[in-house]
Amino acid sequence: MKTFMANEATIERKWYIVDAEGKTLGRLATVVASVLRGKHKPTYTPHVDAGDYVIIINADKIKLTGNKWNDKMYYSHSGYNGGLSETAAKDLMAKKPTAIVEKAIKGMVPHNRLGAEVLRKLFVYAGSEHKHQAQKPESLEV
Repeated sequence: MKTFMANEATIERKWYIVDAEGKTLGRLATVVASVLRGKHKPTYTPHVDAGDYVIIINADKIKLTGNKWNDKMYYSHSGYNGGLSETAAKDLMAKKPTAIVEKAIKGMVPHNRLGAEVLRKLFVYAGSEHKHQAQKPESLEV
């Protein structure tokens, strides 16, 4: 018996939609990252992007536990000395509501070309409207 290895010809992709309203950020991100990678399929192959497309709606209604809205910091660096800037979760949510969900999922996929390929299948929207009705997405329960 030969070991199965997925390739572009054998991959079947589905579209899933996730409503993030009232969901905890980390628990949502782990499920979505797993679906994006294709780990929920029996044909999972580590070095191939065999995952499905995921649409996340209501990202602005995500829930953080404890005092994370004030304590959780997001960092960026300009590359210059003293160029570190930090932003609290509540400030980032006010400025760009989808960024918190995108950053959480980005941290859970591989940090290489495969991860970049996987992230192209993620679509995050702040409201309940999205432009992917033609793909007939199935509901994914988290």
